[in-house]
Amino acid sequence: MAITMTEAAADHVARYLEKRGHGEGIRLGVRTSGCSGMAYVLEFVDDSQEEDEIFEGPQSVKIFIDPKSLAYLDGTELDFVKEGLNEGFKFNNPNVSSECGCGESFNV
Repeated sequence: MAITMTEAAADHVARYLEKRGHGEGIRLGVRTSGCSGMAYVLEFVDDSQEEDEIFEGPQSVKIFIDPKSLAYLDGTELDFVKEGLNEGFKFNNPNVSSECGCGESFNV
């Protein structure tokens, strides 16, 4: 099982961690939500949990995943993209079978 991140995503997270002045990395998870069933959750991690799976990306940026979310996220690549005036994280998740029209939720 593995989660990866692109250089662009690692740059973005590293800049925000530096701006915050503290933090161990970023937590990637899923929760029940949206019209397709699941939604991604991202948050900064100040203290890891004992059960966390930890993956290290470029620039030694750490990605923390809880065991329940890992089943839905295995093989996912976290990217950060800029499209015109919009920018944000993009989840390249091979487990997704369908997504809602707005792109906010998915189903496996």
